[in-house]
Amino acid sequence: MVMAAMEASFQRARRPEQKIERREHILATAAELAQNAGVARVSLGDIAVAVGLAKSAVLRYFGTREEIYLQLAMREGTAWSAAAGAALSRASGYSAAATALADAYADRPLYCDLTTHAETMLEHNVSVAALRVYKVWAIDTYFTVGRQITVACPQLSDTDGASLVMAASAFVAKLFPLTRPPEALRQLYDREPEIARVFPPFRPTLQRMIAATAAGLPSTH
Repeated sequence: MVMAAMEASFQRARRPEQKIERREHILATAAELAQNAGVARVSLGDIAVAVGLAKSAVLRYFGTREEIYLQLAMREGTAWSAAAGAALSRASGYSAAATALADAYADRPLYCDLTTHAETMLEHNVSVAALRVYKVWAIDTYFTVGRQITVACPQLSDTDGASLVMAASAFVAKLFPLTRPPEALRQLYDREPEIARVFPPFRPTLQRMIAATAAGLPSTH
């Protein structure tokens, strides 16, 4: 009965500002759930329950669960781009540029998690229109940050800079899951710390891998 009443109220909210508010509520709720449980573990049903709506009501605003998280990826990625750009404006050289990129990622674990699942999960089960919006955003972001990299690293071309951003995201996708081991792995690491030591810490390892890639790019011309 409570859900039915909420549904009735939801359907009567037709003003543009109400729709925007509800979209924002859904996005904020999905973000909070992902921060607590991880993107891969949050279902559309989980989001619907958390916002107090039926799944069909949530789907009036977003075509699928994956579309919700693609929207969040663009939002979080835009914040990442701004932070990386600000740090790059003060950077000089490969190591400093790599630190700027790595820090911007490490300070945004939700974006790291979204990046980890972008190609393998979030680009599936979404419309062509939604994919186009996301891909155009991603390309623009790669080249925007890439051009900022070339200011700190004049040896690199704009294409090199964009390639470095793409490589950084690939490193994140591999390294970030190591920071969230499942319970069985946590127990193994506790019992056998020599195994745990093999897996490197996220921030410094990401910085080192980005710096090494940047240094190697001019030799590929």
